[in-house]
Amino acid sequence: METGETETKLKFLTVIPHYNHGGSLRQVAQGCLARGIPVLIVDDGSSISPEEQIKDLDVSFIRHSANKGKGSAILTAAAWAQERGFSHIITIDADGQHNPEEIPAFVKAAEQAPQALIIGVREFDKSVPFSSRFGRKFGNFWVHLQTGTAVNDIQSGYRCYPAEMLKVLKVYFKRYAFEVEIVVRALWAGFKVKEVPVSVVYGRERISHFSKFKDNLRLTVLNTYLTIRSMLPIAHRQYIKTDEGLAKKSFWQTLKDNIAQKGSIKRNAVSAAWGIFCGSLGLPGFRQVLLFWGAGWWNLNRLLSIGFEKFCIGPFIPALCIEAGFYMRNGHFLTQFTLDTLGRQILQRVWEWVLGSLVVAPLLAFLTFIIVAAAGFILQRSLND
Repeated sequence: METGETETKLKFLTVIPHYNHGGSLRQVAQGCLARGIPVLIVDDGSSISPEEQIKDLDVSFIRHSANKGKGSAILTAAAWAQERGFSHIITIDADGQHNPEEIPAFVKAAEQAPQALIIGVREFDKSVPFSSRFGRKFGNFWVHLQTGTAVNDIQSGYRCYPAEMLKVLKVYFKRYAFEVEIVVRALWAGFKVKEVPVSVVYGRERISHFSKFKDNLRLTVLNTYLTIRSMLPIAHRQYIKTDEGLAKKSFWQTLKDNIAQKGSIKRNAVSAAWGIFCGSLGLPGFRQVLLFWGAGWWNLNRLLSIGFEKFCIGPFIPALCIEAGFYMRNGHFLTQFTLDTLGRQILQRVWEWVLGSLVVAPLLAFLTFIIVAAAGFILQRSLND
C-alpha cells in the first residue's frame, strides 16, 4: 500500500457495534464521549433496542432490523462515516472489556500511519480464560502463515480502520470471522498493520455471543480458504493512494514496483532458492507441504517458489541426489545401471535419494540464490536508470 503526503486532516469517529449488551453499553458510550471524539452506536438487531437508554447521550445511532453480524455493523459504520467526512473509525466492544481512555493511543498511531490498520494488542494475564488465550495464539499462527506477517492479537476488536480501506476490501464473512478476514485481506492488499498495547477487563458478568460450534466452523472454513488462496501463485490486488482516494494498481505497475522496491532482490532470491531446496528434497508429498508453509510463513514470492520447484521435476535432480547418497554410503559413484541396481535394489536407491538430497538441496539452493540475486540486481538497475 503506497501512501503520499496528504494535507487532509484526519477525522475520527468512535464506533460501538452492539448486540444485546444493554447492561454495559451506556457506560462504554459515556467513556468514549469523554475522549472528545464523536460516537456512533450500531445496534445489530438486538432483541430490545438500546436507543431508549442512551437517548440523552450525544451519540449517533443506527439499528439493523435483524442481526447481521459484527462485521456488517462495522461496514455499516464505515459507510456512514465516509458519507460524513470521517477518515477513520475506532471500533470498541460494547461489553466493557476495553478501556475508552486508551482511544488517544489509536489516534496517535493513525496520525503516524494514516493508511494502516491499527490493532489494540490486549495484555493477557492469568485472569483471562484459557480459551481466549489459546484462541488468540491459534488465530495468530494462521494469519502469519497466510500473510507472512506476525500479528499479535488477531481477535482484538479494539481497532482503528481507515474508512476507505473498508470500502475497497471485499470480504465474505460478516460475523465473528470478519475481524480475521479483514486483517488478512488488508495485508494482502499492501496495507500495513500497526499495533498498540491496550488493557483488557474480563468480568464475571461479561456477555459473549461467540458460538463455539457455528463461529468455530466459520473460522475453520475461512482459514481453509485463506490458506489455499495464499498458496496460489496469483498476485493479490494492490492499491495506491491518490488525490481521489484509493485506486487499484495495474498488474504491470504492481509487478514493476515489486521488482524495483528495496528488499525485493533478496526476497525474490530467497523465494527461488526455497523452491529449489524443497523441490530437491527426496521427500515427495512432504516437500510440497514444506514449500507452501515456508512461502507463507516468510511471505515469499509464491510464483517464484513454485516455479523453481517445478524445475526439479524429472530425472536429473533425483539422479544427482542418488549419486550423492550412493557416494556417501560407498565412497564411489554409482556407474552400473542394471535391473539389479535399479530394480531389486530400489529401496536402497530411495534411501540414497533421501540421503543425498540433504546435501544437494542446500547446495543448489545457495547457487540459485546467487544467480537470482545477481539477475535481480541487474534488472533493478535497468529499471531505475
